[in-house]
Amino acid sequence: MIARQKIRYAISPSLRQYLYHYDRQRDIPNVYDELRRFSGAVPYEDPSGRETLWLSVMYPQEILATLLPRLTQIYTELKLGYDGTQHEHLKVDRVDFGDFGNSKPFRIRITNLFNDNSDYYYVKQVDSSRIYGLELEHILSPNRINYLISGNTLIEEHIAGVPGDVFLSKNLKQKELNKVRIAKEFTKFTERSFIRLLGDMRSVNYVIEVTPDFEEVQYRVRAIDFDQQSYEGNGNVYLAFRFRSNREVTRLAFEVLNRKSIDQYVAEEHSQMARRAKVESGRLRALLGIMRRDDIAPLAHVQTLARELDRMHGTRIFGDCHSMGELTALHISELLGI
Repeated sequence: MIARQKIRYAISPSLRQYLYHYDRQRDIPNVYDELRRFSGAVPYEDPSGRETLWLSVMYPQEILATLLPRLTQIYTELKLGYDGTQHEHLKVDRVDFGDFGNSKPFRIRITNLFNDNSDYYYVKQVDSSRIYGLELEHILSPNRINYLISGNTLIEEHIAGVPGDVFLSKNLKQKELNKVRIAKEFTKFTERSFIRLLGDMRSVNYVIEVTPDFEEVQYRVRAIDFDQQSYEGNGNVYLAFRFRSNREVTRLAFEVLNRKSIDQYVAEEHSQMARRAKVESGRLRALLGIMRRDDIAPLAHVQTLARELDRMHGTRIFGDCHSMGELTALHISELLGI
């Protein structure tokens, strides 16, 4: 469905000004290029001993001497909102590199030496569509997003949850699984992604939050990858249920939910997103205003997606859009009635 690697777009001055205004742009070490200077790597194995797509990387001592304090400084800036001076008890005990996707991310593991509790954050290359994806998630979804940028470096907080592919392979057939609730949440997640044109929601690009409630278990599906925000021309890329990796949960949803229930959950998501959009109307209007003028996808993708959206909705309103930002703003406006 996604034919080739995505083009990476630089952040425009207008978008940088927006990020500065909303406290996303910070004077933190610009470490992405420095992290690429590793001297060796070994495959990272998960707790069950299976190799993953991540590589644990190693650095010469002279690089570590300057790199490690910067990484702990970034962590405290991300968590505290400022450069904490007393973080000697925080240790960078592993750096992993993902030679995949468009962002080529680094995953930093930070451990508290007092209690051995560990946390993670990610260092990625800045890309405009990824930033728009993070901001739209923060504004329109039920999830708050914590990230910072500096130069060409993007810092993202770790989003905890069971990886989608793991959940679908191991949890979906468990007897204690509340099938209706997971089907409901996947339906709402699919609709939420489509409304704001977040693409490529394969099972590896979202996690499932599992929260025990007083009677039943609650689920929430959360996107963790925003590389394909408003980029591809193929309309199916924005429909999570179209991906092969989501086939089992899509089949489950149609088995346990009837048409009226699906329509109800879709209407609920529209209503909740519209409410969030009204609460954050100034911020959303500013973001979409910049996005309309920004170059974040080839013109051919814009034209193709406009035709696709008109076909999907049975309309003729998207053909006059000349940018992905215009398409995204119009799509949100039409579906949410705002």
